[in-house]
Amino acid sequence: MGTAEETLKCPVCQDFFTDPVTLPCGHDFCLTCIQAVWETDGSSKGPFFCPECQVFLASDLTLQINGSLQSKVKDLTTNKPATSPSSAAKSSALTIHCDHCIEAPSVAVRTCLTCDASLCQAHALVHRQRSALREHTVVEVTGDPLSLKCREHREEHKLFCMEERVPVCCLCVLVGMHKNHKAHQLHEASADFKNMLENTMNKLLKRRGEAEHAISDLESLYTQTVKSAADCRERLSDKYSRIRFVLDGDERLMMRIVDAEETYMTEWLDAQRGIMEDQMKEIDRLRASSRSLLHETNDLRFLQKVDRDLCDHERLRTAERLVDDLSVALSQHFPRTWSYLSSPVLDSNTAHPKVELSQDKKQVYWRQQPVCEDLDPQPYDSQYSVMTKDGLTTGQHYWEVIVQNKPYWLIGVSTGPADKKGGPSVDNISWCIYHGDGQYLACHDAQEKPLSVGKTVRKLGVLADLQKGALSFYDADSMSLLHSFSVRCAEPLYPVLNPCIDVNGMNRQPLTLLWIKGP
Repeated sequence: MGTAEETLKCPVCQDFFTDPVTLPCGHDFCLTCIQAVWETDGSSKGPFFCPECQVFLASDLTLQINGSLQSKVKDLTTNKPATSPSSAAKSSALTIHCDHCIEAPSVAVRTCLTCDASLCQAHALVHRQRSALREHTVVEVTGDPLSLKCREHREEHKLFCMEERVPVCCLCVLVGMHKNHKAHQLHEASADFKNMLENTMNKLLKRRGEAEHAISDLESLYTQTVKSAADCRERLSDKYSRIRFVLDGDERLMMRIVDAEETYMTEWLDAQRGIMEDQMKEIDRLRASSRSLLHETNDLRFLQKVDRDLCDHERLRTAERLVDDLSVALSQHFPRTWSYLSSPVLDSNTAHPKVELSQDKKQVYWRQQPVCEDLDPQPYDSQYSVMTKDGLTTGQHYWEVIVQNKPYWLIGVSTGPADKKGGPSVDNISWCIYHGDGQYLACHDAQEKPLSVGKTVRKLGVLADLQKGALSFYDADSMSLLHSFSVRCAEPLYPVLNPCIDVNGMNRQPLTLLWIKGP
């Protein structure tokens, strides 16, 4: 019953409809209530607007009584039992009455901030007609006029402090906390912010178009990747068919590598598409929020509602460069290093608390909130690492780590297990390659050596030849050698991955171990 009653009550007076009228937007009001809101007796012209949805209506709008709705109200009120004292008190509490009416207070439709009084339609008209009251500030009815006035001086907010970005009274600027601050009149500040919002909305619309183009490019690249993988399989099959008796086992290995490459690229492209779609949704949300603010007619309320972040230029990133063509990565002459390709498993017990592993133990990424650049973070700190479960003691081992376009990462081996707090200490990391914003370093303990790398590394290959005591790092796409260490150590070697700190959301991508399916 409560829900049915609410649909038959006027949003203005909070009571059952009296001579209900329905606006073109679909909202219903009492005839006298909507005329009081519009400050008209029905004879004057608009523009008019709906108090519920703020939609502007035609200036020649004619109001007609909704007979069907009026019959429903009559049926309900005729059969409705007497209202209990508690419910009557509650209903009264929701309605603001005129402070100037003496015998039977009418419903207030306006509030005078100068008088600190709520006014019905008749007394609001008096305020407009009497010359002594014309200068008073009359706003939409509110139960808390003090919220629209300075709490320190109890004066009206007539200025806007441009330094603190808050409405203030004249005394605040003359002798108060905002003395000597630059201040504008409310309507001037409101106009400035609205212009800023309109410019921001136009830029957001432009960025949304860029995101749509980026998604289209991703879809095209996705198709090219699948086709390239298919072409690569065909070339490989033809090549191995001529020397099947020698390289039958090697062919199967190459096919598994191509499958793994295609699987990863598919996942990565889907993730990029999701990022772009999320950005488009955020742009739509900001546009909707800005549009609702632009419909606010009261300057003071507009400035109290406005979100300063809406006025900032949104930094939207389009899709970054993906991967080199598979035909280049999978060239005609595959190095025999791939014969030792393995799929190590990350050990969650060695992971630093601020990094997180995927469920399949293939990926590791920074899971904390982005770090502000002003704090001068050290994204290469070796403690934010994770080791693999099994150590390497003998033989040859080769593994690949997909880094894609991460600006910071550190990959290498450690001679000892992690400490109890998670992640190996600096002393444990013996050999590694560090990438920091386009620069590559070969690190051994506290020693660092800059590397000259002509092409951005998308996948890093690591070959540990424990018989020869050599640890080599490759660009896994072209199998070009980046650096080689001489390793003489009796202890087991543990592969280590360090995704590094996420600085301002720019380094959140994971490090991913390339796994291939079994034979």
